[in-house]
Amino acid sequence: MDSAPGIPPVVPGRLPLLGHGLSMAGSSSRLKFMQDIRAYGPIVRIRLGPKSVAVVNDPTLIHEMLTRQADAFSKGLLLEGLKLFTRDALPVTEGRVHLERRRQMQPPFHRQMVSSYVEKMVSTSAPAIDSWDPATTLDMKTEMQLITQNVVMSALFSYVPAREPARVILESVDTVFRAALLRVLLPIRGLETLPTRGNRKIAAASSALRSGVTEIIEDHQRRPDSYQDLISLLMNTQDDTGRALDSNDILSEVTALLAASSETTAVVLSWLFYELGRNRDLERRLHEEVDSVLAGGELTADHLGQLPYTGRLVQETLRLYAPWLLTRQALRDVRLGKTVLPAGTDVIFSPYAVHRDPSLYADPDRFDPDRWLPDRPQPPREAFLPFGAGKRRCIGDAFAETEAKVVTALIASRWRLKAAPMRGSVRAVGQMTTQPSRLRMIPEPRTDAPDRSARSVR
Repeated sequence: MDSAPGIPPVVPGRLPLLGHGLSMAGSSSRLKFMQDIRAYGPIVRIRLGPKSVAVVNDPTLIHEMLTRQADAFSKGLLLEGLKLFTRDALPVTEGRVHLERRRQMQPPFHRQMVSSYVEKMVSTSAPAIDSWDPATTLDMKTEMQLITQNVVMSALFSYVPAREPARVILESVDTVFRAALLRVLLPIRGLETLPTRGNRKIAAASSALRSGVTEIIEDHQRRPDSYQDLISLLMNTQDDTGRALDSNDILSEVTALLAASSETTAVVLSWLFYELGRNRDLERRLHEEVDSVLAGGELTADHLGQLPYTGRLVQETLRLYAPWLLTRQALRDVRLGKTVLPAGTDVIFSPYAVHRDPSLYADPDRFDPDRWLPDRPQPPREAFLPFGAGKRRCIGDAFAETEAKVVTALIASRWRLKAAPMRGSVRAVGQMTTQPSRLRMIPEPRTDAPDRSARSVR
């Protein structure tokens, strides 16, 4: 643990050649590793294969890196991995290009606009939820992915694919995300160019995803007057020089947005119902709130402000199952606290580990939506990072939270979800998001819910 003044200490356990690779190899062990290394200091060093990486543990320093000193950092190793999707989309652009593209894409994600999507969120997800069969066990992550993917496509792209084409899209997203993460954890140049079976699978998945999105864009181009959505906005967008976005720009943005948005919200919903299945009192309180507010009627945007407990359930899930790994890279020599990070330093940080720090959250491993009640002590602002912070804060944060509340309320108004018998326990695993290892649940119709016989799904 010895290090020179101002140089982050190296975490114990480094092995020749592998570095800390074994600790990061297991999808569950890497979560524990990111929590454990917080004990070694506000900034520490680990080795991923041949690469030395700084880990920022202190939430104040993380916030400074993401806000006040954001211009001193690029997106880092994850950016390189996400270029499997595209080289020009908002998540992977940098500097002036990123700021300009974010400004162009911001209007559909303003909170007032997001409220206008609620009707589409309901009409898209309700039929899928109503179609569940009590005799069929749900693979929760897949089911939630299909629902949230269709919500994003309906609200922002005016399109909802059939179930099988939708499944092809989400399987392609999963494949490319796994490859992107591998490039972070095993950053060895040249591996991605080898003619391996894995690389061929990645190329095929990326091609399938872009092909599916291309069909949607081409329909917008053939019938521009038929749409008023995000793709229409991008088709009519110009940069500072007056140049319109070309088809590849639009394809890149739509592909990246679809991939990121459907994955993250689906994982949040999967974990939320997992926690409700383990605590029937929390589930009962959700059912009581939803029944009282909806009274068997159709969910509307006006109802969302009347569902504070539903909102706290979403917020607590965002805390407990936050992203386990995000990255940056120093563009120049930059001081964080007492440490100077030389230009080119790769940096990682873990919202998951920050959110489970007992010095920041009381009883941090406990799922407790009431910790967010206004009269309860709240953690420091910089200690809650489900969507990041600063200029790279997730552009779709309001959309994701609204979508999660809508789908949670719709499911709660119709079903009770109980855990299906499975071998082994459900574990949190660190993939591109913090996912359940395997989660199967059985839907049971709510016989105690208000009568919805007069309600029609639009």
